[in-house]
Amino acid sequence: MKNVTGDLQKNTDALKKLVPAEDIYFFDFTSDMGTPFTVVFADPITDKELLGELVVRPISHYGGPLTAKEIGKNIISPEMRTERSLEKLAAEVLAGNPVLLWEGMDEGIIVGTKKVFTRAIAEPSTDVAVKGPREGFIEDVKTNTSLVRRRLKTGELQIDFMEVGRRSKTNVAVCYLSGMIPSGIVEEVKKKVGEIDIDIVPDSSYLTHFLSSRPYSLVKQVGTTEKPDIFCAKLAEGRVGLLVDGSPIALTVPYLLVEDFQSSEDYFVPSYRATFTRLLRLFALIVAIYLPAFYVAAQLFKLQLFPQKLLLTIAGAIRDIPFSPSLEMLLVLLVLEILNEASIRMPKYVGMALSVVGALVLGETAVSAGFVSTPAIIIVAFSGIGLYAVPNLIEQTSVVRLVMLLVAGSIGTYGIILTTGFMLLYLVTTENFSTPLLAPFSPMIGRDLRDSVLKYDLGSLETRPRAMRSPNKRRLG
Repeated sequence: MKNVTGDLQKNTDALKKLVPAEDIYFFDFTSDMGTPFTVVFADPITDKELLGELVVRPISHYGGPLTAKEIGKNIISPEMRTERSLEKLAAEVLAGNPVLLWEGMDEGIIVGTKKVFTRAIAEPSTDVAVKGPREGFIEDVKTNTSLVRRRLKTGELQIDFMEVGRRSKTNVAVCYLSGMIPSGIVEEVKKKVGEIDIDIVPDSSYLTHFLSSRPYSLVKQVGTTEKPDIFCAKLAEGRVGLLVDGSPIALTVPYLLVEDFQSSEDYFVPSYRATFTRLLRLFALIVAIYLPAFYVAAQLFKLQLFPQKLLLTIAGAIRDIPFSPSLEMLLVLLVLEILNEASIRMPKYVGMALSVVGALVLGETAVSAGFVSTPAIIIVAFSGIGLYAVPNLIEQTSVVRLVMLLVAGSIGTYGIILTTGFMLLYLVTTENFSTPLLAPFSPMIGRDLRDSVLKYDLGSLETRPRAMRSPNKRRLG
């Protein structure tokens, strides 16, 4: 690793080899005492006006000792430090922080005049709440950490920055409350993040693969949120949070499956209403996964599952359908997935029109032409709506629904029950960071059930979740 020497020309030549891009500028100027200086900066991501006011103008009139300490006193910036390594200085230039070099000094001064482009803080579109805070994370990690600091005004909040990505050098903020985290978890998280060897990290979702104990599992093992209030509440329960520069989605570990059946709004409404909505989400998800499968299994293997009047109605609707029940349901599900994907990717107003055309015109025409039956359209539509009751699990549950449909068409209700048993066994044996995925149901933790699918009033939640194993157990009273 090469270091800065007292020869300014050699230093600038070495930096030009490390950062040969054309948008890296080397601005030379001379102080009133005749000392040559050079400022190295990246044009697109450096605030040049601020650089001139805080660095170039005061240093050009400087006439004192040529030491880093004395020169630093004339730079009007709170973000300033010295560095001797040329590689580290080059990395700072590429990050947007200019570097000041001068003749006769064997170290450079890094000045924090990075130009930050951010969008306004707004309500996240994926987690809309009627009651409660509306702020959401954005793509700038410093703004996100400020949102966390504003809610947790305590010295216990620790934010440790790490760099991930050989070429992107993405900042990752590891957040936790000291005294709340079981011993070893923070170190394990940092170890896993530090071992990531990848070119770029454009989004926080890249980290989930490396933080999961079973990275190729269909089951989600890392919590996600776009809301600072949820993020801070999880930190207060004894979790570790990660904020990634360039991503508005924060990660939390350890993760419990029951988290995705909860909403931030549950804590701002009466407990009976929160319990009802959580049970409703669970019911909607179960119906969304199993309804198409049981409909196909009943037609193929167990017609007696239908009440007599309903059976006659279904028999009349499917009489002239050219496809088998399983193929018909699979076809309608695929059409639904295609319409959903197309409506998301297309421009906003065209997507809305496509949804109307797909739901009304295409569905009505398919039924009239005799390709699919009316009950199949109704069941698939209800199943599709039910999946969105738990939006954070859509990717996983849509695949599970398809697997259940294929098993139901091949084996029937016995296959559905057997597959469900295998899924439950897999979920029970899955854990991440020594925390069972299905806690507090497996293992059964009675006190934690007060804030699971059920929601007790705030006065009953005097302790932190035992599944998190926090050394500070009491949070109320």
